[in-house]
Amino acid sequence: MAGRTGDRPAYKPGNRTTGKTGARPHGAPSGVAAALPAADTVVEADGIRITAIKQGLSLRDAPVAATVAGERTLERGAVAAVKDLSARTPNFHIPDYGSRMTSSIYVRGLGARIDQPVMGMNVDNVPLLNKNNYDFDLADVERIEILRGPQSTLYGRNTMGGVVNVYTRSPLAAQGTRLGVEYGSGNTLRLRASTHHALRESHGLGAALWYGRSDGFFTNEATGRRCDREESGGARIKYQYRGERGLRIENTASVSLLAQGGYPYASALTGSIAYDDPCSYDRLFVSDGLTVRYDGAACSVASVTSYQYTHDDMRLDQDFLPLPYFTLRQDTRQHAVTQEVVVRSRAAEGDGYGWLCGLFGFYSRSEMQAPVLFKERGIEELILRNANAHDPEYEFSWLEPTLALDSRFRTPDAGLALYHESNYRTGRWHFTLGVRLDCEHVRLHYDSRTASRYRAVRRSDGMTLDLPLEATLRGTLRQSFAQVLPKAAVRFELGRGSDLYASVSKGYKAGGYNTQMFSDILQRELMERMGAPGGAAYDIDRVMTYRPEKSWNYELGGHVTAAAGAVRGDFALFRIDCRDQQLTVFPDGTTTGRMMTNAGRTRSLGGEASVTARIWRRLDLALAYGYTRAVFRRYDDGRCDYRGKSIPYAPEHTASAHMAWSIPTGIGWLGDVVLAAGARGVGPIRWNEQNTLTQPFYVLLDASVRLEHPHYTLDLRGDNLCGTHYDTFHFVSMGNAFLQRGRPRTFRIALNIHL
Repeated sequence: MAGRTGDRPAYKPGNRTTGKTGARPHGAPSGVAAALPAADTVVEADGIRITAIKQGLSLRDAPVAATVAGERTLERGAVAAVKDLSARTPNFHIPDYGSRMTSSIYVRGLGARIDQPVMGMNVDNVPLLNKNNYDFDLADVERIEILRGPQSTLYGRNTMGGVVNVYTRSPLAAQGTRLGVEYGSGNTLRLRASTHHALRESHGLGAALWYGRSDGFFTNEATGRRCDREESGGARIKYQYRGERGLRIENTASVSLLAQGGYPYASALTGSIAYDDPCSYDRLFVSDGLTVRYDGAACSVASVTSYQYTHDDMRLDQDFLPLPYFTLRQDTRQHAVTQEVVVRSRAAEGDGYGWLCGLFGFYSRSEMQAPVLFKERGIEELILRNANAHDPEYEFSWLEPTLALDSRFRTPDAGLALYHESNYRTGRWHFTLGVRLDCEHVRLHYDSRTASRYRAVRRSDGMTLDLPLEATLRGTLRQSFAQVLPKAAVRFELGRGSDLYASVSKGYKAGGYNTQMFSDILQRELMERMGAPGGAAYDIDRVMTYRPEKSWNYELGGHVTAAAGAVRGDFALFRIDCRDQQLTVFPDGTTTGRMMTNAGRTRSLGGEASVTARIWRRLDLALAYGYTRAVFRRYDDGRCDYRGKSIPYAPEHTASAHMAWSIPTGIGWLGDVVLAAGARGVGPIRWNEQNTLTQPFYVLLDASVRLEHPHYTLDLRGDNLCGTHYDTFHFVSMGNAFLQRGRPRTFRIALNIHL
């Protein structure tokens, strides 16, 4: 999948395609398909698809490590979400745990469990500002590009690890109707329907619908029910206009719904999932993106405007035990608007100078309610036990069955960026210089309060006092970030499709606020008002904020093409020096919150390589490997010095190997039989800063038998065929260790009809 996936040939614009992936043109001999260029690497000459807004016509002609997965790769690999490309892409790891809200991405040793992502994501050129929306159903997707290494100059904040670009199918490039149904393990059902039509030569309209459900794979022993059930659905409408005088218009509107259980966290001691309060995650996401592009004689001008609305609701039994400790509900509503204008010089023939300038702005406003509800056991052990142990005069008890710590937050966030990139070519040498000025201002308005009643009994004479207990924290925190993000690269052409490049670039990830710590702050405030020490008092300004993360990436790589394009490879060596890396930690003791903190300095050293090859006429092979040694260079939390320790949650190795053999049946209505098998490996993964807990390297095997015909595909597939036991997540909360197991062996059968 490195730059070329061997996907379907690129058809001429205006021709009606069958909609079949991996098919050769009608009447073409079987050997022709291998020689035709892949759709992943070709942008059609008349510009029907408005995709190359910032990048060149081919990522293989750019000084960047990139993986491109086209339609055939996505379908044959049963890629239902971006996380299914984990490990198939070198040094790219998305663990499947918690819920779809988690969306953690680790690349080249960089990543974080909560808040700001390390990679950006764009869908049809529209940036997703809320990482909670990253894990979505892929429906009617044409290709996915995964660019690794800082992309901050062109894409800005939160792309220091790279960017994922998702492009949906163009109604002007491929017309027809598609229907799909899939059923598999866990009573999993997926339905898909889409239709694309060219209304006239210059207008195209496409629509897609999808629905999925699953009973899940993990049972909560406290309730006897599956805890990771899921139901989702959505719709998308895409309109494209291609004018005769260089005007291009594209509008994509979508809505998606999700309701799931999730959070199948098991005790690390017993291995069983057992908690008494419900855990769930519900999400509504609405998006509309408008792209207008005009190609003039000297330059092209593109405008990308978007509106996004997210409403998600998370419920957690936050102790994950079958005991009445405490629960959390986090209900968030976010409105976001983005606007970007890109002006780019037209590509010149041969040597010469080219340039690109852009202006990007965004505004988002989030409103969150995050109440923590203490129950009987939580009040007793987290509040009363400590109070009674430290007060020799009074013995305390609670007069109400629960204690609600209510927190409300408003977070307006605005940013503006100006960027420029210059490219100069002379002979085989290509030089690139770029810079971006990125500014952001974010505020947090917080209103946290609680009110309850407790009883104090004097130990000496039994005198009883029933007392009210109230606490309120209100205020505003402000942060402003300004970053200059330079980039420099040089590329030398070795021959057609082969080159070497070297680059240096700066990346950064925005800072933010630890909203989940307010329950701890209120808890300690209550204990202080009762006259009992609740631990060291929190400095709100210090605990609630964390700083931006910054990095410098030094990279040497190249692209290789051989055997008339039948073999393509990519490689890269990199070093990343990072300051103030953001890490998720749980404070000491029996606390209810988690927080982001900044480590001092870290360093990632590694390399990656990938190869796709047609080693025989109908035998395709794809190999990918990534190695990262990511360690702390300076990080002392006051209790331990972690210098030289591996960064937790980032895998050291990722590896994959996939092979597909197409066998013609000679029967027209049957098509080809495709036998495919593959393996993905990840690990080791350290679960804590001390590196005392580790998930060893593990391998997952998959295989499929598939019938491919221009008008239908029938696929029988199995994943994790050896039933490998592995963990996707491990953490410690309230002194208890929890983990999530990886999915067991699964099977599925899928039928797709192309009309």
